[in-house]
Amino acid sequence: MIQLTRLSRRAKSIAMMVVLLMIGVVNHGWAQSEVRLVKNENEQRVDVLIGGQLFTSYIYPSATKKPVLYPLRTAKGTVVTRGFPLESRPGERIDHPHHVGLWFTYGDVNGLDFWNNSDSIAPDKRNAYGTIVHKKINKTTDGKDKGELEVTAEWVTPEGIALLREDTRFVFSGDAHTRSIERITTLTALTQEVLFKDNKEGMLGIRVARQLEHPSNKPELFTDASGQVTNVPSMNNEGVTGLYHSSEGKQGDDVWGTRGKWVNLAGTMNGENISLVIMDHPKNVGHPTYWHARGYGLFAVNNLGQKAMSNGKEELNFKLAPGKSVTFRHKVLIHSGEQLQDGQIKTAYQKFASGR
Repeated sequence: MIQLTRLSRRAKSIAMMVVLLMIGVVNHGWAQSEVRLVKNENEQRVDVLIGGQLFTSYIYPSATKKPVLYPLRTAKGTVVTRGFPLESRPGERIDHPHHVGLWFTYGDVNGLDFWNNSDSIAPDKRNAYGTIVHKKINKTTDGKDKGELEVTAEWVTPEGIALLREDTRFVFSGDAHTRSIERITTLTALTQEVLFKDNKEGMLGIRVARQLEHPSNKPELFTDASGQVTNVPSMNNEGVTGLYHSSEGKQGDDVWGTRGKWVNLAGTMNGENISLVIMDHPKNVGHPTYWHARGYGLFAVNNLGQKAMSNGKEELNFKLAPGKSVTFRHKVLIHSGEQLQDGQIKTAYQKFASGR
């Protein structure tokens, strides 16, 4: 066998490239990067570093009324989530202050609105809203190809009664072009039956940066489950390039209120082509899920809301008896470089669906 030291410089280079490809190529042809999680409980955060670069942080300040991942970045470091209300940026919208980073919640749980809660709710109206309270970090695991964060939270009434225990495991990974989040959330009813009344406000959501919104030249009004109306004004569309595309072939605003296994939001930020994909696991209740994807920047998957999405043709009022649990699995891909094609997303989805 010819030794590497005896090869020409060109041959050495080729041989080394082959070795690198053989030992670690995954996820779109690139070796996975090391993932490290850094806890800072005084600042109520866990930072997630991939390949030594900050990807996102799990944060749980009381002002957000729920734990969130904020912000989300591409492999190049570009922030794909909106800054408001935590860090407002010029030119972005300042509507829906409860849309922060990436979150998981719901609009009607035993009559309480967990989705729309934020610090902006007037004190005399807060008795209609629930809060998801972070309780503890159970485990952090670093790894050469993935990192994991396990946390526990409680879904709490205004009187401080815990309706649900939430146990969530995040799996983070990435390579030279991609960042990935798997969120596995188990909700357990505690001392009483819990009703998730059919509601369009849910469940896993991301509020994206202005450049990934759909271009729009008209103002719009949106009404939440409590009847509150939010005005979303028309804005300058320069640099706004987002477009939704679903597994079922729906495009743009037509994605809202339709079912699908996954949806890809593709756009360009400062010359960087970006694909932001959310996947719904086939074992989830309501699969294939309805999509609560709005052109103004709300990108959400709603497993339990069907009535509004189907114009009243379907309705799912999901219940959990005391002590019973339900698990939801979702995956988020953030890819930069060449925008992902349907075939690539289908391959990644099959790996997610099969547990690989």
